[in-house]
Amino acid sequence: MSNQVVELTQKLVEPILADMNLELVEVEYKKEGKNWFLRVFIDKPGGVDIEECGQVSEQLSEKLDETDPIEAAYFLEVSSPGAERPLKTQADFKKFVGEHVYMKLYEPIDGEKEFEGTLQSFENEIASVEIRIKARKKQLEVPFDKIAKANLAVTFN
Repeated sequence: MSNQVVELTQKLVEPILADMNLELVEVEYKKEGKNWFLRVFIDKPGGVDIEECGQVSEQLSEKLDETDPIEAAYFLEVSSPGAERPLKTQADFKKFVGEHVYMKLYEPIDGEKEFEGTLQSFENEIASVEIRIKARKKQLEVPFDKIAKANLAVTFN
């Protein structure tokens, strides 16, 4: 049921976002405590503002009311993914080359399963990440299908 809600929500929201030149980052449908939440994360270069989130929420809410795909009561939230935006697709990885990232892998590469570093490149489904171990730098070549989770990481200098 949860996957069907996510897929339908993606189909309903994508034309709305296309009209507004916004990008769909992620849709989640999950239960927290007694309540269900349908969360839609949107973005654009330079970030989205509260008005854009409100417009998308209003239009998506109308579409969801028309199709009525969700039996349980739920809260709809439309927001920006924030500074630590998830990287889900290969296009995301290409777009954020040069940025600081956090990655968690399904299995270790060179003894590393979880790390932060600079995304140097993304070509042929391989993310090249420069990580720092104490005072030395190390280059990791990470196949896209080995990445369990990745997101932009905030650095404090």
